Amino acid sequence: MMNRRQILATGAACVALAAPIPATAAEKLSLGEISRYLNGITTASGDFTQINEDGTVSKGRVIIKRPGRVRFEYAPPDRTLVVSDGSTVGVIDGKSNEPPQGFPLNRTPLSIILARNVDLTRARMVTGHRVDGAKTIVQAQDPAHPEYGNIELVFTGSPVELRQWIINDGDGARTTVVLGGLRKGGNFSNDKFVIPGLKPGAAKDR
Repeated sequence: MMNRRQILATGAACVALAAPIPATAAEKLSLGEISRYLNGITTASGDFTQINEDGTVSKGRVIIKRPGRVRFEYAPPDRTLVVSDGSTVGVIDGKSNEPPQGFPLNRTPLSIILARNVDLTRARMVTGHRVDGAKTIVQAQDPAHPEYGNIELVFTGSPVELRQWIINDGDGARTTVVLGGLRKGGNFSNDKFVIPGLKPGAAKDR
C-alpha cells in the first residue's frame, strides 16, 4: 500500500522509461508561455511511469480534467487508484479491505497545475526557472503555504509539452512522474472522478 508521503506526492505523484527528451539546446520557455499552455489543457490523458522515494517503480494511466480533477489508474500488480474530484484526493488500495483515504487537494503541490487559472508569474510562486538542454524546468509552490511542498515541472518546446513533474512534499519525500506522451483532448465524464467509497467530508488534513 502507498504510504502517506507517496499519497500526497502523487495527487496528493515518473528517464529512460518514457519518451526520450531531445538533448538539443533550446531557449528557455517563459512563465507566461507555460501558464498559457497549462490553461489550454481542459482534458488530457496518457501513460505514466512513477518513481517513488524508495526507488520502486509503478506504471499506469493518468486522466486530467481541469480544473481540479485527475485520475491515476495504476497497472497490476499495484492496483492502486488515486482520484481527485476537484477538492479531495482519494486513494483506494485495491489490495486492501481498508476504506479509501482522503486528503484536501489544495494541500498538495499538484493543485498548482490543476487550478482553474494557472499563473506562474504570481509573486513568490516560482522559486526556480532554468533551462537544461532542450528542457525548461520550473519549480513552483503555493506562495501562501510553502510548507505544503513544491512541484518541479519539466517542459520541452516547439510546441510546448509537459514531459514530467517531480513532487517534493512537505515531509521531504520526492516522487517523479514521467509522462509517456500527454494527449490533449478527450471526453471524460465527471463520473470518472468520483472517489469510490469515500464519504463526503472525509478528507484529512496533513
